[in-house]
Amino acid sequence: HPPRNKEPQLERWPLSGDAGHGTNAIGVSQTRADYTVPPGDSLPLGACWEAVTGMSVAKTTVDKLLKGYDIRLRPDFGGPPVIVGMSINIASIDSISEVNMDYTITMYFQQSWRDKRLAYGELDLNLTLDNRVADQLWLPDTYFLNDKKSFLHGVTVKNRMIRLHPDGTVLYGLRITTTAACMMDLRRYPLDEQNCTLEIESYGYTTDDIVFFWQGGNNAVTGVDKLELPQFSIVDIRLVSREVRFTTGSYPRLSLSFRIKRNIGYFILQTYMPSILITILSWVSFWINYDASAARVALGVTTVLTMTTINTHLRETLPKIPYVKAIDVYLMGCFVFVFLALLEYAFVNYVFFGRGPAQQKKINERLNKANNERTRYEEKRLREQVDAYGNILLTTLEMNNEVMPSDVGSSVSDSRNSVMSFDSSGVQFRKPMAPRDGFSHHSLDRSAMRSRANCRLRRRSSKLKLKIPNLSDVSTIDKWSRVIFPITFGFFNLIYWLYYVN
Repeated sequence: HPPRNKEPQLERWPLSGDAGHGTNAIGVSQTRADYTVPPGDSLPLGACWEAVTGMSVAKTTVDKLLKGYDIRLRPDFGGPPVIVGMSINIASIDSISEVNMDYTITMYFQQSWRDKRLAYGELDLNLTLDNRVADQLWLPDTYFLNDKKSFLHGVTVKNRMIRLHPDGTVLYGLRITTTAACMMDLRRYPLDEQNCTLEIESYGYTTDDIVFFWQGGNNAVTGVDKLELPQFSIVDIRLVSREVRFTTGSYPRLSLSFRIKRNIGYFILQTYMPSILITILSWVSFWINYDASAARVALGVTTVLTMTTINTHLRETLPKIPYVKAIDVYLMGCFVFVFLALLEYAFVNYVFFGRGPAQQKKINERLNKANNERTRYEEKRLREQVDAYGNILLTTLEMNNEVMPSDVGSSVSDSRNSVMSFDSSGVQFRKPMAPRDGFSHHSLDRSAMRSRANCRLRRRSSKLKLKIPNLSDVSTIDKWSRVIFPITFGFFNLIYWLYYVN
Protein backbone atom coordinates (compact mmCIF):
# COMPACT_ATOMS: atom_id res chain seq x y z
CA HIS A 1 0.00 0.00 0.00
CA PRO A 2 1.32 3.47 -0.80
CA PRO A 3 1.83 5.92 2.05
CA ARG A 4 -1.25 7.82 3.11
CA ASN A 5 -1.66 11.53 2.30
CA LYS A 6 1.32 11.52 -0.02
CA GLU A 7 -0.48 11.79 -3.37
CA PRO A 8 -4.06 12.18 -4.49
CA GLN A 9 -5.61 8.78 -4.82
CA LEU A 10 -8.26 7.46 -7.25
CA GLU A 11 -11.80 6.59 -6.22
CA ARG A 12 -13.84 4.06 -8.10
CA TRP A 13 -17.46 5.10 -8.53
CA PRO A 14 -20.27 2.65 -9.20
CA LEU A 15 -20.57 1.50 -12.78
CA SER A 16 -23.93 2.09 -14.43
CA GLY A 17 -25.44 2.50 -17.85
CA ASP A 18 -27.47 5.65 -17.04
CA ALA A 19 -26.09 9.17 -16.78
CA GLY A 20 -26.75 11.03 -13.58
CA HIS A 21 -26.42 8.00 -11.29
CA GLY A 22 -22.75 7.96 -10.37
CA THR A 23 -21.56 7.90 -13.98
CA ASN A 24 -20.16 10.47 -16.31
CA ALA A 25 -21.79 11.87 -19.42
CA ILE A 26 -21.00 8.82 -21.49
CA GLY A 27 -22.27 6.32 -18.94
CA VAL A 28 -18.98 4.70 -17.82
CA SER A 29 -17.11 4.77 -14.51
CA GLN A 30 -15.33 8.00 -13.73
CA THR A 31 -12.39 8.90 -11.40
CA ARG A 32 -11.70 11.79 -9.09
CA ALA A 33 -8.02 12.55 -8.59
CA ASP A 34 -8.44 14.95 -5.74
CA TYR A 35 -9.80 12.36 -3.34
CA THR A 36 -7.66 11.54 -0.28
CA VAL A 37 -8.06 8.13 1.25
CA PRO A 38 -9.24 8.46 4.85
CA PRO A 39 -6.86 7.20 7.57
CA GLY A 40 -7.10 3.51 8.12
CA ASP A 41 -8.61 2.84 4.64
CA SER A 42 -6.98 1.64 1.50
CA LEU A 43 -8.09 1.48 -2.16
CA PRO A 44 -7.02 -1.38 -4.43
CA LEU A 45 -4.85 -0.21 -7.28
CA GLY A 46 -6.56 -2.72 -9.60
CA ALA A 47 -9.91 -1.04 -9.16
CA CYS A 48 -8.43 2.38 -9.82
CA TRP A 49 -6.81 1.25 -12.99
CA GLU A 50 -10.04 -0.45 -14.06
CA ALA A 51 -11.98 2.81 -13.73
CA VAL A 52 -9.34 4.76 -15.60
CA THR A 53 -9.23 2.15 -18.31
CA GLY A 54 -13.08 2.04 -18.67
CA MET A 55 -13.36 5.78 -19.09
CA SER A 56 -10.52 5.81 -21.51
CA VAL A 57 -12.04 3.04 -23.57
CA ALA A 58 -15.44 4.78 -23.62
CA LYS A 59 -13.87 8.07 -24.64
CA THR A 60 -11.89 6.35 -27.34
CA THR A 61 -15.01 4.56 -28.55
CA VAL A 62 -17.11 7.73 -28.78
CA ASP A 63 -14.32 9.60 -30.53
CA LYS A 64 -13.99 6.75 -32.97
CA LEU A 65 -17.73 6.68 -33.66
CA LEU A 66 -18.02 10.41 -34.27
CA LYS A 67 -14.84 10.66 -36.29
CA GLY A 68 -15.73 10.80 -39.93
CA TYR A 69 -19.45 10.52 -39.15
CA ASP A 70 -21.46 12.31 -41.86
CA ILE A 71 -24.65 13.72 -40.39
CA ARG A 72 -25.97 14.57 -43.84
CA LEU A 73 -26.49 10.94 -44.88
CA ARG A 74 -29.03 8.61 -43.42
CA PRO A 75 -28.05 5.15 -42.18
CA ASP A 76 -27.66 2.57 -44.99
CA PHE A 77 -27.74 5.34 -47.55
CA GLY A 78 -28.54 3.89 -50.96
CA GLY A 79 -29.80 0.68 -49.39
CA PRO A 80 -33.00 -0.37 -47.63
CA PRO A 81 -35.01 2.28 -45.79
CA VAL A 82 -34.37 3.07 -42.16
CA ILE A 83 -36.88 1.43 -39.85
CA VAL A 84 -37.86 3.89 -37.12
CA GLY A 85 -39.91 2.66 -34.19
CA MET A 86 -41.85 5.14 -32.09
CA SER A 87 -43.46 5.08 -28.67
CA ILE A 88 -45.15 7.72 -26.55
CA ASN A 89 -45.66 8.09 -22.83
CA ILE A 90 -48.37 10.67 -22.19
CA ALA A 91 -47.65 12.86 -19.17
CA SER A 92 -50.79 15.00 -19.34
CA ILE A 93 -53.46 16.45 -21.59
CA ASP A 94 -53.66 20.00 -20.34
CA SER A 95 -56.67 21.44 -22.15
CA ILE A 96 -59.19 20.75 -24.89
CA SER A 97 -60.61 23.92 -26.42
CA GLU A 98 -63.84 24.02 -28.45
CA VAL A 99 -63.28 27.68 -29.36
CA ASN A 100 -59.85 27.10 -30.94
CA MET A 101 -60.56 23.52 -31.99
CA ASP A 102 -57.35 22.13 -30.48
CA TYR A 103 -55.89 20.33 -27.49
CA THR A 104 -52.56 20.53 -25.62
CA ILE A 105 -50.60 17.42 -24.72
CA THR A 106 -47.31 16.89 -22.86
CA MET A 107 -45.52 13.65 -23.68
CA TYR A 108 -42.26 11.72 -23.71
CA PHE A 109 -41.66 11.03 -27.38
CA GLN A 110 -39.15 8.28 -28.14
CA GLN A 111 -37.73 7.13 -31.46
CA SER A 112 -35.49 4.17 -32.09
CA TRP A 113 -33.55 3.15 -35.21
CA ARG A 114 -30.36 1.31 -36.12
CA ASP A 115 -27.32 3.09 -37.47
CA LYS A 116 -24.51 0.64 -38.27
CA ARG A 117 -22.01 3.49 -38.28
CA LEU A 118 -22.52 3.79 -34.49
CA ALA A 119 -21.98 0.09 -33.68
CA TYR A 120 -19.10 -0.72 -31.33
CA GLY A 121 -17.66 -3.84 -29.72
CA GLU A 122 -15.06 -2.48 -27.33
CA LEU A 123 -17.58 -2.14 -24.48
CA ASP A 124 -20.45 -4.36 -23.52
CA LEU A 125 -22.36 -1.34 -22.24
CA ASN A 126 -25.10 1.04 -23.41
CA LEU A 127 -23.68 4.51 -23.74
CA THR A 128 -25.96 7.32 -22.57
CA LEU A 129 -24.47 10.46 -24.06
CA ASP A 130 -24.93 14.12 -23.33
CA ASN A 131 -27.92 15.70 -25.07
CA ARG A 132 -25.57 17.94 -27.08
CA VAL A 133 -24.25 14.87 -28.88
CA ALA A 134 -27.64 14.68 -30.64
CA ASP A 135 -26.58 17.64 -32.76
CA GLN A 136 -23.75 15.53 -34.18
CA LEU A 137 -25.84 12.52 -35.15
CA TRP A 138 -28.34 11.83 -37.91
CA LEU A 139 -31.91 12.12 -36.65
CA PRO A 140 -35.23 11.35 -38.36
CA ASP A 141 -37.00 14.45 -39.70
CA THR A 142 -40.14 13.70 -37.75
CA TYR A 143 -42.81 16.40 -37.36
CA PHE A 144 -46.40 16.63 -36.15
CA LEU A 145 -48.71 17.22 -39.06
CA ASN A 146 -51.59 18.84 -37.12
CA ASP A 147 -49.33 20.78 -34.79
CA LYS A 148 -50.14 24.44 -34.08
CA LYS A 149 -47.48 25.25 -31.51
CA SER A 150 -44.88 23.06 -29.85
CA PHE A 151 -41.82 23.48 -27.70
CA LEU A 152 -39.10 21.32 -26.24
CA HIS A 153 -38.68 21.66 -22.49
CA GLY A 154 -35.36 23.20 -21.55
CA VAL A 155 -35.19 23.29 -17.74
CA THR A 156 -32.57 22.83 -16.51
CA VAL A 157 -31.11 21.62 -19.80
CA LYS A 158 -32.78 20.54 -23.01
CA ASN A 159 -34.90 17.50 -22.23
CA ARG A 160 -33.29 15.23 -24.79
CA MET A 161 -31.76 11.80 -24.40
CA ILE A 162 -29.32 9.92 -26.65
CA ARG A 163 -28.49 6.31 -25.86
CA LEU A 164 -26.28 4.07 -28.01
CA HIS A 165 -26.34 0.29 -28.02
CA PRO A 166 -23.42 -1.92 -29.10
CA ASP A 167 -25.27 -3.08 -32.23
CA GLY A 168 -25.71 0.54 -33.41
CA THR A 169 -29.29 0.99 -32.19
CA VAL A 170 -30.00 4.61 -31.25
CA LEU A 171 -32.67 5.60 -28.72
CA TYR A 172 -33.65 9.26 -28.99
CA GLY A 173 -36.09 10.67 -26.44
CA LEU A 174 -37.70 14.09 -26.12
CA ARG A 175 -40.04 15.78 -23.66
CA ILE A 176 -42.44 17.84 -25.78
CA THR A 177 -45.53 19.92 -25.20
CA THR A 178 -47.56 20.41 -28.35
CA THR A 179 -50.86 22.05 -29.19
CA ALA A 180 -52.50 20.04 -31.98
CA ALA A 181 -55.56 20.82 -34.04
CA CYS A 182 -58.68 18.80 -33.34
CA MET A 183 -61.64 19.52 -35.60
CA MET A 184 -64.79 18.85 -33.59
CA ASP A 185 -68.36 18.20 -34.63
CA LEU A 186 -70.47 20.06 -32.06
CA ARG A 187 -73.94 19.18 -33.33
CA ARG A 188 -74.56 17.09 -30.20
CA TYR A 189 -72.72 19.43 -27.79
CA PRO A 190 -72.55 18.92 -24.81
CA LEU A 191 -73.76 15.33 -25.21
CA ASP A 192 -71.06 14.61 -27.77
CA GLU A 193 -68.01 12.44 -28.31
CA GLN A 194 -64.98 13.76 -30.16
CA ASN A 195 -62.09 12.13 -31.99
CA CYS A 196 -58.76 13.97 -31.63
CA THR A 197 -55.62 12.74 -33.37
CA LEU A 198 -51.87 13.30 -33.30
CA GLU A 199 -50.40 12.88 -36.78
CA ILE A 200 -46.68 11.94 -36.99
CA GLU A 201 -44.99 12.09 -40.37
CA SER A 202 -41.62 12.39 -42.06
CA TYR A 203 -41.16 15.80 -43.62
CA GLY A 204 -38.53 15.09 -46.28
CA TYR A 205 -37.80 11.37 -46.46
CA THR A 206 -40.19 9.23 -48.47
CA THR A 207 -40.98 5.60 -47.85
CA ASP A 208 -37.96 4.70 -50.01
CA ASP A 209 -35.70 6.14 -47.29
CA ILE A 210 -37.59 5.77 -44.02
CA VAL A 211 -40.42 3.69 -42.56
CA PHE A 212 -42.30 4.39 -39.34
CA PHE A 213 -43.98 1.84 -37.07
CA TRP A 214 -45.42 1.75 -33.56
CA GLN A 215 -42.84 0.03 -31.39
CA GLY A 216 -44.64 -2.36 -29.08
CA GLY A 217 -47.85 -2.59 -31.08
CA ASN A 218 -50.91 -1.52 -29.12
CA ASN A 219 -48.72 -0.93 -26.08
CA ALA A 220 -46.70 1.77 -27.83
CA VAL A 221 -48.72 4.49 -26.06
CA THR A 222 -48.69 4.42 -22.27
CA GLY A 223 -49.83 6.67 -19.44
CA VAL A 224 -53.42 6.97 -20.65
CA ASP A 225 -54.90 5.23 -17.62
CA LYS A 226 -53.37 7.87 -15.34
CA LEU A 227 -54.84 10.85 -17.15
CA GLU A 228 -57.54 12.94 -15.47
CA LEU A 229 -59.39 15.45 -17.62
CA PRO A 230 -61.87 17.94 -16.11
CA GLN A 231 -64.56 17.72 -18.80
CA PHE A 232 -63.72 14.57 -20.73
CA SER A 233 -63.18 10.87 -20.30
CA ILE A 234 -60.95 8.95 -22.70
CA VAL A 235 -63.06 6.16 -24.11
CA ASP A 236 -60.61 4.52 -26.51
CA ILE A 237 -57.20 4.95 -28.16
CA ARG A 238 -56.41 3.72 -31.65
CA LEU A 239 -53.02 3.50 -33.34
CA VAL A 240 -52.84 3.67 -37.12
CA SER A 241 -49.88 3.31 -39.50
CA ARG A 242 -50.26 4.16 -43.19
CA GLU A 243 -48.73 5.84 -46.20
CA VAL A 244 -49.90 9.12 -47.65
CA ARG A 245 -49.26 10.30 -51.18
CA PHE A 246 -48.35 13.79 -52.24
CA THR A 247 -46.99 15.20 -55.47
CA THR A 248 -43.46 14.77 -54.10
CA GLY A 249 -43.90 11.08 -53.23
CA SER A 250 -45.25 8.72 -50.59
CA TYR A 251 -44.52 9.47 -46.95
CA PRO A 252 -44.96 7.36 -43.82
CA ARG A 253 -47.50 8.53 -41.26
CA LEU A 254 -48.45 7.34 -37.79
CA SER A 255 -51.71 8.42 -36.16
CA LEU A 256 -52.61 8.40 -32.50
CA SER A 257 -56.38 8.78 -32.15
CA PHE A 258 -58.15 9.67 -28.88
CA ARG A 259 -61.84 8.92 -28.52
CA ILE A 260 -63.07 11.26 -25.77
CA LYS A 261 -66.52 11.65 -24.24
CA ARG A 262 -67.67 14.89 -22.63
CA ASN A 263 -68.81 14.76 -19.01
CA ILE A 264 -72.27 16.34 -18.79
CA GLY A 265 -72.28 16.98 -15.04
CA TYR A 266 -70.89 20.50 -15.41
CA PHE A 267 -73.51 21.48 -17.99
CA ILE A 268 -76.38 20.06 -15.96
CA LEU A 269 -75.44 22.28 -13.03
CA GLN A 270 -74.51 25.37 -15.02
CA THR A 271 -76.93 25.38 -17.95
CA TYR A 272 -79.73 22.80 -17.90
CA MET A 273 -80.91 23.17 -14.31
CA PRO A 274 -80.98 27.01 -14.35
CA SER A 275 -82.90 26.94 -17.63
CA ILE A 276 -85.47 24.50 -16.23
CA LEU A 277 -85.94 26.53 -13.05
CA ILE A 278 -86.33 29.80 -14.94
CA THR A 279 -88.93 28.21 -17.22
CA ILE A 280 -90.87 26.96 -14.19
CA LEU A 281 -90.55 30.39 -12.60
CA SER A 282 -92.27 31.98 -15.59
CA TRP A 283 -95.37 29.84 -14.86
CA VAL A 284 -95.83 31.51 -11.45
CA SER A 285 -97.62 34.36 -13.25
CA PHE A 286 -100.53 31.97 -13.97
CA TRP A 287 -101.31 31.99 -10.23
CA ILE A 288 -101.13 35.78 -9.92
CA ASN A 289 -104.36 37.77 -10.25
CA TYR A 290 -105.03 39.05 -13.76
CA ASP A 291 -105.33 42.67 -12.66
CA ALA A 292 -101.82 42.67 -11.05
CA SER A 293 -100.20 43.94 -14.21
CA ALA A 294 -96.98 45.17 -12.58
CA ALA A 295 -96.19 41.81 -10.96
CA ARG A 296 -96.97 39.65 -13.98
CA VAL A 297 -95.19 41.85 -16.51
CA ALA A 298 -92.10 42.19 -14.30
CA LEU A 299 -91.92 38.43 -13.79
CA GLY A 300 -92.31 37.69 -17.50
CA VAL A 301 -89.73 40.25 -18.63
CA THR A 302 -87.22 39.12 -15.98
CA THR A 303 -87.37 35.48 -17.04
CA VAL A 304 -87.03 36.39 -20.72
CA LEU A 305 -83.95 38.52 -20.03
CA THR A 306 -82.42 35.79 -17.87
CA MET A 307 -82.75 33.22 -20.65
CA THR A 308 -81.22 35.70 -23.07
CA THR A 309 -78.24 36.13 -20.72
CA ILE A 310 -77.68 32.37 -20.51
CA ASN A 311 -77.76 32.10 -24.30
CA THR A 312 -75.28 34.95 -24.69
CA HIS A 313 -72.85 33.49 -22.16
CA LEU A 314 -72.95 30.12 -23.89
CA ARG A 315 -72.22 31.61 -27.32
CA GLU A 316 -69.11 33.31 -25.94
CA THR A 317 -67.61 29.93 -24.96
CA LEU A 318 -68.17 28.31 -28.35
CA PRO A 319 -66.93 29.03 -31.86
CA LYS A 320 -69.18 30.73 -34.39
CA ILE A 321 -70.33 27.62 -36.19
CA PRO A 322 -73.16 27.62 -38.76
CA TYR A 323 -75.14 24.63 -37.50
CA VAL A 324 -77.41 24.22 -34.47
CA LYS A 325 -76.05 22.48 -31.39
CA ALA A 326 -77.97 20.29 -28.98
CA ILE A 327 -77.74 22.84 -26.19
CA ASP A 328 -79.01 25.54 -28.57
CA VAL A 329 -82.13 23.48 -29.17
CA TYR A 330 -82.77 23.13 -25.45
CA LEU A 331 -82.14 26.77 -24.57
CA MET A 332 -84.25 27.95 -27.48
CA GLY A 333 -87.07 25.67 -26.35
CA CYS A 334 -86.89 27.10 -22.81
CA PHE A 335 -86.83 30.61 -24.24
CA VAL A 336 -89.96 29.90 -26.28
CA PHE A 337 -91.83 28.62 -23.20
CA VAL A 338 -90.81 31.69 -21.18
CA PHE A 339 -91.82 34.02 -24.00
CA LEU A 340 -95.18 32.28 -24.45
CA ALA A 341 -95.87 32.70 -20.72
CA LEU A 342 -95.40 36.44 -21.17
CA LEU A 343 -97.65 36.47 -24.23
CA GLU A 344 -100.31 34.57 -22.27
CA TYR A 345 -100.71 37.47 -19.89
CA ALA A 346 -100.78 39.90 -22.81
CA PHE A 347 -103.71 37.91 -24.19
CA VAL A 348 -105.50 37.87 -20.81
CA ASN A 349 -104.97 41.58 -20.43
CA TYR A 350 -106.39 42.21 -23.90
CA VAL A 351 -109.45 40.05 -23.28
CA PHE A 352 -110.31 41.79 -20.01
CA PHE A 353 -109.30 45.37 -20.64
CA GLY A 354 -109.22 45.69 -24.39
CA ARG A 355 -111.96 43.67 -26.08
CA GLY A 356 -114.97 45.28 -24.35
CA PRO A 357 -113.99 48.91 -25.03
CA ALA A 358 -113.04 48.00 -28.56
CA GLN A 359 -116.46 46.47 -29.22
CA GLN A 360 -118.16 49.48 -27.66
CA LYS A 361 -116.21 51.81 -29.92
CA LYS A 362 -117.18 49.85 -33.01
CA ILE A 363 -120.87 49.90 -32.03
CA ASN A 364 -120.76 53.63 -31.42
CA GLU A 365 -119.18 54.22 -34.78
CA ARG A 366 -121.86 52.18 -36.55
CA LEU A 367 -124.61 53.96 -34.55
CA ASN A 368 -123.28 57.41 -35.36
CA LYS A 369 -123.05 56.54 -39.00
CA ALA A 370 -126.65 55.26 -39.04
CA ASN A 371 -127.93 58.31 -37.17
CA ASN A 372 -126.23 60.68 -39.56
CA GLU A 373 -127.83 58.95 -42.51
CA ARG A 374 -131.19 58.88 -40.76
CA THR A 375 -130.96 62.56 -39.87
CA ARG A 376 -130.26 63.54 -43.43
CA TYR A 377 -133.18 61.44 -44.59
CA GLU A 378 -135.57 62.96 -42.03
CA GLU A 379 -134.52 66.47 -42.91
CA LYS A 380 -135.27 65.74 -46.50
CA ARG A 381 -138.71 64.35 -45.62
CA LEU A 382 -139.51 67.31 -43.41
CA ARG A 383 -138.69 69.72 -46.17
CA GLU A 384 -141.05 67.82 -48.45
CA GLN A 385 -143.93 67.71 -45.87
CA VAL A 386 -144.10 71.42 -44.99
CA ASP A 387 -147.27 73.00 -46.46
CA ALA A 388 -147.73 76.50 -47.76
CA TYR A 389 -148.48 77.80 -44.26
CA GLY A 390 -145.32 76.28 -42.72
CA ASN A 391 -147.15 73.36 -41.05
CA ILE A 392 -145.44 69.95 -40.66
CA LEU A 393 -147.72 67.11 -41.70
CA LEU A 394 -147.53 63.80 -39.78
CA THR A 395 -149.36 60.69 -40.77
CA THR A 396 -151.03 58.51 -38.20
CA LEU A 397 -148.39 55.75 -38.69
CA GLU A 398 -145.54 58.12 -37.96
CA MET A 399 -147.27 59.31 -34.84
CA ASN A 400 -147.55 55.76 -33.52
CA ASN A 401 -143.92 54.81 -34.32
CA GLU A 402 -141.92 57.95 -33.74
CA VAL A 403 -143.61 60.15 -31.16
CA MET A 404 -142.62 59.22 -27.65
CA PRO A 405 -144.48 60.24 -24.47
CA SER A 406 -141.75 62.69 -23.73
CA ASP A 407 -142.41 64.30 -27.09
CA VAL A 408 -146.03 64.70 -26.20
CA GLY A 409 -145.09 66.47 -23.01
CA SER A 410 -142.75 68.75 -24.89
CA SER A 411 -145.38 69.50 -27.47
CA VAL A 412 -147.82 70.45 -24.74
CA SER A 413 -145.39 72.98 -23.42
CA ASP A 414 -145.43 74.63 -26.82
CA SER A 415 -149.18 74.63 -27.16
CA ARG A 416 -149.31 78.31 -26.69
CA ASN A 417 -147.41 78.74 -29.89
CA SER A 418 -149.47 76.34 -32.05
CA VAL A 419 -152.93 74.88 -32.40
CA MET A 420 -153.40 71.06 -32.72
CA SER A 421 -156.03 70.10 -35.31
CA PHE A 422 -156.96 67.14 -37.47
CA ASP A 423 -158.44 67.20 -40.92
CA SER A 424 -160.83 64.71 -42.43
CA SER A 425 -158.02 62.54 -43.83
CA GLY A 426 -156.63 61.79 -40.38
CA VAL A 427 -153.57 63.95 -40.83
CA GLN A 428 -152.50 65.93 -37.85
CA PHE A 429 -150.99 69.36 -38.37
CA ARG A 430 -150.01 72.27 -36.24
CA LYS A 431 -151.14 75.64 -37.48
CA PRO A 432 -149.02 78.35 -35.99
CA MET A 433 -150.68 81.33 -34.50
CA ALA A 434 -149.76 84.77 -35.50
CA PRO A 435 -146.02 85.09 -35.09
CA ARG A 436 -144.86 86.82 -32.01
CA ASP A 437 -141.49 87.84 -30.66
CA GLY A 438 -140.11 87.85 -34.22
CA PHE A 439 -140.29 84.02 -34.81
CA SER A 440 -141.04 82.86 -38.33
CA HIS A 441 -142.15 79.52 -39.64
CA HIS A 442 -138.51 78.71 -40.60
CA SER A 443 -137.36 78.72 -36.96
CA LEU A 444 -140.24 76.45 -36.08
CA ASP A 445 -139.19 74.05 -38.80
CA ARG A 446 -135.67 73.73 -37.43
CA SER A 447 -136.96 73.27 -33.87
CA ALA A 448 -139.22 70.43 -34.93
CA MET A 449 -136.43 68.62 -36.78
CA ARG A 450 -134.12 68.92 -33.79
CA SER A 451 -136.78 67.49 -31.51
CA ARG A 452 -137.32 64.49 -33.75
CA ALA A 453 -133.56 63.75 -33.95
CA ASN A 454 -133.18 63.84 -30.17
CA CYS A 455 -136.13 61.50 -29.79
CA ARG A 456 -134.62 59.00 -32.19
CA LEU A 457 -131.21 59.07 -30.43
CA ARG A 458 -132.84 58.36 -27.06
CA ARG A 459 -134.65 55.38 -28.52
CA ARG A 460 -131.47 53.99 -30.10
CA SER A 461 -129.38 54.39 -26.96
CA SER A 462 -131.92 52.41 -24.95
CA LYS A 463 -131.33 49.47 -27.29
CA LEU A 464 -127.45 49.58 -27.01
CA LYS A 465 -125.93 46.74 -24.95
CA LEU A 466 -122.19 46.61 -24.34
CA LYS A 467 -120.66 43.14 -24.42
CA ILE A 468 -117.93 43.07 -21.72
CA PRO A 469 -116.26 39.63 -21.22
CA ASN A 470 -117.08 37.65 -18.16
CA LEU A 471 -114.39 37.47 -15.48
CA SER A 472 -114.73 33.69 -15.39
CA ASP A 473 -113.43 33.54 -18.98
CA VAL A 474 -110.19 35.28 -17.98
CA SER A 475 -109.66 32.91 -15.06
CA THR A 476 -110.23 29.93 -17.36
CA ILE A 477 -107.30 31.00 -19.56
CA ASP A 478 -104.94 30.97 -16.58
CA LYS A 479 -106.31 27.64 -15.36
CA TRP A 480 -105.72 25.99 -18.72
CA SER A 481 -102.22 27.51 -18.92
CA ARG A 482 -101.32 25.96 -15.56
CA VAL A 483 -101.90 22.53 -17.08
CA ILE A 484 -100.87 22.94 -20.72
CA PHE A 485 -97.47 24.59 -20.14
CA PRO A 486 -96.01 21.95 -17.72
CA ILE A 487 -97.30 19.03 -19.80
CA THR A 488 -95.88 20.47 -23.02
CA PHE A 489 -92.53 21.25 -21.39
CA GLY A 490 -92.28 17.75 -19.98
CA PHE A 491 -93.02 16.27 -23.40
CA PHE A 492 -90.32 18.50 -24.91
CA ASN A 493 -87.76 17.25 -22.35
CA LEU A 494 -88.69 13.64 -22.99
CA ILE A 495 -88.14 13.91 -26.73
CA TYR A 496 -84.94 15.93 -26.30
CA TRP A 497 -83.18 13.54 -23.92
CA LEU A 498 -84.29 10.39 -25.73
CA TYR A 499 -82.95 11.73 -29.02
CA TYR A 500 -79.61 13.14 -27.92
CA VAL A 501 -78.63 10.64 -25.25
CA ASN A 502 -79.15 7.69 -27.57
